[in-house]
Amino acid sequence: MDAVQGTLDELGTPLREVTFVVFDLETTGGSAAEHAITEIGAVKVRGGEVIGEFATLVDPGGPIPPFISVLTGITDAMVVAAPKFSEVLPSFLEFVAGAALVAHNAPFDMSFLKAACQVNGYPPPANPVVDTADLARRVLTRDETPNCKLATLARVFRSSTEPCHRALADAKATVDVLHGLIARVGSLGVHTLEDLRGFVRAPTPEQQRKRHLAEGVPGAPGVYVFEDDRGEALYIGKSSNLRNRVRSYFTASETRSRIREMVGIAERVRTIVCATALEAEIRELRMIGVTKPRYNRRSRFPERVVWLKLTDEAFPRLSVVREVKDDGAAYLGPFGSSRTADDARTAMHEALPLRQCTERLSARVRRPACALAEIGRCGAPCEGRESEESYAGHVRRARHAMELDAEAVFSAMEARMSRLSAEQRYEEAAVDRDRLAAYVRTAARMQRLRSLTGIPQMVAASPAFDGGWDIHVIRHGRLAAAGVMPRGAHPTPYVDALVATAETVLPGPGPTPAASAEETECVLRWLDSPGVRLVQVDGTWSLPAYGAGRLIERIERAYRHQRSDRREGRPLR
Repeated sequence: MDAVQGTLDELGTPLREVTFVVFDLETTGGSAAEHAITEIGAVKVRGGEVIGEFATLVDPGGPIPPFISVLTGITDAMVVAAPKFSEVLPSFLEFVAGAALVAHNAPFDMSFLKAACQVNGYPPPANPVVDTADLARRVLTRDETPNCKLATLARVFRSSTEPCHRALADAKATVDVLHGLIARVGSLGVHTLEDLRGFVRAPTPEQQRKRHLAEGVPGAPGVYVFEDDRGEALYIGKSSNLRNRVRSYFTASETRSRIREMVGIAERVRTIVCATALEAEIRELRMIGVTKPRYNRRSRFPERVVWLKLTDEAFPRLSVVREVKDDGAAYLGPFGSSRTADDARTAMHEALPLRQCTERLSARVRRPACALAEIGRCGAPCEGRESEESYAGHVRRARHAMELDAEAVFSAMEARMSRLSAEQRYEEAAVDRDRLAAYVRTAARMQRLRSLTGIPQMVAASPAFDGGWDIHVIRHGRLAAAGVMPRGAHPTPYVDALVATAETVLPGPGPTPAASAEETECVLRWLDSPGVRLVQVDGTWSLPAYGAGRLIERIERAYRHQRSDRREGRPLR
């Protein structure tokens, strides 16, 4: 059979012959599903020459949020006579026909363009797309540019146009950035459009050089640890298939810049095979919390959570603390920050006249009352106006609100927000809504955690892929053992053996006595998954009948109204 020599056309389209349409959109917000386009600007270039421009303001169909007007300079008055995007879209699609589309952070602009096409009955553009931000991240080093924002790159490549959040100006600046990047990649053997798009998708040289680190990784569930030459953990992850997951770090599918940087430093991958996917997830959490790898962002500092404590003293108060002690006090949490805990405390103070001073009080020592007593927000036990017995009633209600029923706090805050809204003090009402949300969400979370952490032992099983069963022993919310029972086997010997070899768990104080809140939540999610069967339960697994969980939907509904108000330009409710 005679060999056939390929033509130059088969090698791809030379970049000098490619028509690029570099475009930019200005919008009323960041979501293509919820926001609208206010301006479109595009520049058509080929062989380094500008051959056409397209620019118009667009009527978004509603008011432009003030902060967007400040950012872009586009006001409602400017777009009042502008065409709708449905009128602009046909002309723009004709302008880009046959061209490669280019944008800075292209997924954002393309999401709006595709959404507009769908709404107006057009098929989504099939044009090839080049993202200059992604290309710059792969071409430029940290020494050359601190970031890949358009304004920064425009300075790096000495653009003749300064980006200013106006569509045509930003598109012109992106043209200069595109040409600068093409000049850079030319020295790397990128000469065609296909080369250019493939360059963005290709793994870095470091990734290719480190592929051998994935050799010998087992195809089982477990935890993997990327380590440097000193054995220090750089990154910890988990997977139901270690081999496939570790290999993905050395392919084009891994696009996170920090992870690509981590791969370049790594010298080995250590794996820990686990019996089940849940065990792998729990081990990952524990190992990240202990070793705190620098390239892990999630769960690195579980010890930084804070709690709202109802102190155990003569006249208890609500205090933000970092440690749960076995001191008889009531605790609400955990909170991710002191600010969120303080928001919840403020919400509780609206319903409960607990003292807000920080001194220790006694029935024998008198102190002058503060202004809160004068406005009826405190019973002034410091002056002896309120006895220990009377104050104890407030304490009982506070403990009840923290552990069992959030209705009193919710009703008090709801009444305050309604009053503020009636007085058109919408911003203050929104602040109170955030405070109430901090309280309700945390109370609901804690009550859900306590429902499991109060159980000395639970054994549960879920169907495995091969027809067997994954079995877990949970003690006080902590995963104590994990194992697999083969298909068709009798469960009793496997369950008895797993229980006998499970970790001994001695609970400590507080709502999370034996594990982090995140670990117990992982177990709860697994228990909620389809097909899980309870094998043994020592005690009762239940939630408070009037717990905070029933109020979550009302909180979420308030936030949905807020998002709707912002889209429509109405004041926050």
